[in-house]
Amino acid sequence: MPDSAAPPPGTVFVEGNVSYSIFQLARAHRSYASALLRRLDLHPGQELILMHLHQRDGQTQSELVANVGVDHSTMSKALRRMQDTGLLTRRPAEHDRRVSVNHLTAKGESMREPIAAMWRELDDVTTANLTARQRTTLVTTAHTIVTSINSRLPSTGTNEGDPPRSPGP
Repeated sequence: MPDSAAPPPGTVFVEGNVSYSIFQLARAHRSYASALLRRLDLHPGQELILMHLHQRDGQTQSELVANVGVDHSTMSKALRRMQDTGLLTRRPAEHDRRVSVNHLTAKGESMREPIAAMWRELDDVTTANLTARQRTTLVTTAHTIVTSINSRLPSTGTNEGDPPRSPGP
């Protein structure tokens, strides 16, 4: 009996079909999310920064880097762009004038519900053809995969482009 996870006949991705399926899923999901974000005049990733500031306003760039999971240069560019569009302000920290603290503006605060609605729509479209049980399994499986991959990354100094390290002896 053929493996139900095997790629269709003629598919060139016989090796790594799980990874290729994840790649296709991530690409389609990001594309649809980007389209939804454009309606809100946001770039991908800006909604995550806003969500973290909605949860706790007044975070430093380093806190946002740790919470969102991007590098400092990517965060700096995003924060500058968001400041230019009036979503947040950046002020020197009282404890250290070299550190800037990011605060939502009224415009940034007003994005709370539109971003929540965007995530609900993205979830609805993503899981439209799944049963409740399949949705639960998808979330559990995704977390398991993320944990597996993250356990193989170096514990410090990880950059998005760094290859995973080999397992230890």
